[in-house]
Amino acid sequence: MKQHLLHTPEGVRDIYQGECEKKLYLEDKLFKILKTYGYQPIQTPSFEYFDIFGKEIGTTKSKDLYKFFDREGNTLVLRPDITPSIARVAANYFMEDPMPIRFCYKGNTFINTGSLQGRLKENTQLGAELIGDNTPDADAEILSMVVDCLIHAGLKEFKLSVGHVGILQGMMEAAGFDEEEEDVVRDLIMNNNFFGVDSFLEARHLDQELKRLFSVIGKLYQSAEEFQAARAAAEKYPKIQAAMEHLEKLQSLTLLYGIDKYISFELGVVSSYKYYSGMIFHGYTFGSGEPIVKGGRYDRLLKHFGKDTPAIGFVIVTDQLMAALSGQKIETPLEHVGQLVVYDEAHREDAVIYARRQRAAGCSVELLLKAVDRTRADYEAYAGRRQIARLRFMDDRQQ
Repeated sequence: MKQHLLHTPEGVRDIYQGECEKKLYLEDKLFKILKTYGYQPIQTPSFEYFDIFGKEIGTTKSKDLYKFFDREGNTLVLRPDITPSIARVAANYFMEDPMPIRFCYKGNTFINTGSLQGRLKENTQLGAELIGDNTPDADAEILSMVVDCLIHAGLKEFKLSVGHVGILQGMMEAAGFDEEEEDVVRDLIMNNNFFGVDSFLEARHLDQELKRLFSVIGKLYQSAEEFQAARAAAEKYPKIQAAMEHLEKLQSLTLLYGIDKYISFELGVVSSYKYYSGMIFHGYTFGSGEPIVKGGRYDRLLKHFGKDTPAIGFVIVTDQLMAALSGQKIETPLEHVGQLVVYDEAHREDAVIYARRQRAAGCSVELLLKAVDRTRADYEAYAGRRQIARLRFMDDRQQ
């Protein structure tokens, strides 16, 4: 047999036995949390037309997409992100609906990352989208859902870094940066290279007050007083002021929801997804080198599909969450209640009838015809590997 047939391509992996069971259990548990907030399940295709994720929408670079063609020659891509697909659905089926729409979903995404990045190219995401509501209340509801999900997953220590796209964008517009310069600044901030930002600004002839304002982007703000001081520095810049006012209102709502201890305001939060237009956030915890949660407001995205309405959402990257739980040695509680029934030919009918009755009652039963060359110890070891709670023999000994 050719050796490569036994291996997966780079960037993807098999998930099996206990790990797979834990992942499915966790997804089901978190999905139920989303539904308690009134979000309705939705499924979208794993591949879409190329334009759904094109440059205009600002999702993933073309070179990072898995592209292929259908019989008619249309360019298709495996989805790198589920949010644009949800936006397409909302515009297509809910064009005239004036009321907010709530969707929740889970599915796999595919990004052809570079080999040296060490990231998975296929990830499972679980998320929610609130379409048609542009209030701070909607932002707070999304943050509350995220906190509830992470607590129910078992995490005790995590933080959501919350910012607003309008703050950095307002600064760059005030500085007169062109698109290329804006991309440089965003890349430096995404890599937490704030010294690089300072050097970049020093080479430009900017107003000293504006330079001081750029210094707020690397700081965390956890109290109202700190936030007001940062806002005072932005008095001359209406766009930045409006963004900070929105975050101030959001801060008061996090107190109402009782989630304020999990929130820190970081005014320089940025994303590689350019469709974000307002509040934006990332979630971090120990044991994962990547954010376990990403989300934000994308009020202009649906306009690309013909429906001009605000929206906000988030995704939990399930694989990163699993890695974090493992790194923190937090066990996902699984109840092993199944049975293994080992029978001989003389008791085949008894075994099948018994299994059918047990399955009808909702119990898990695995049947095995007893082999002459296997001992009781072999079956006990097998049940242990399979994490089966009960072993029952149906043979002449009736053990």
